[in-house]
Amino acid sequence: MGFLDGLMGNASEVDVTKLEKDLKDILAGGEQVESGYKVLRDSFIFTNKRLLLVDKQGMTGKKVEYHSIPYKSITHFSVETAGSFDMDAELKIWISGSSEPIGKLFKKDSPIESVQQTLAEHVL
Repeated sequence: MGFLDGLMGNASEVDVTKLEKDLKDILAGGEQVESGYKVLRDSFIFTNKRLLLVDKQGMTGKKVEYHSIPYKSITHFSVETAGSFDMDAELKIWISGSSEPIGKLFKKDSPIESVQQTLAEHVL
């Protein structure tokens, strides 16, 4: 992902080997990273057991929040693709026990269809 893509919020796929190395202290025994996408400093990581949302915070990004969502807890999700005038695509994920979805905006050229397809493979 180029610097300008990151500033514009375009998602890009991240190398699985790099993700597994970066998350070695977070992953459970037998858990493997299947794919991951990065938007700015945040990441969506799909493992064989859960969806892991990584939120880097602060000026330096050293403070990190890991939001772990077991696939069985996802009640439904929606994807809204970008249009001619609306340049953003949006992914919303509803978790059981929560009335508000987790939402993430993607720029028009981001691979939101790949994210949706990976999510569907695990949830459906």
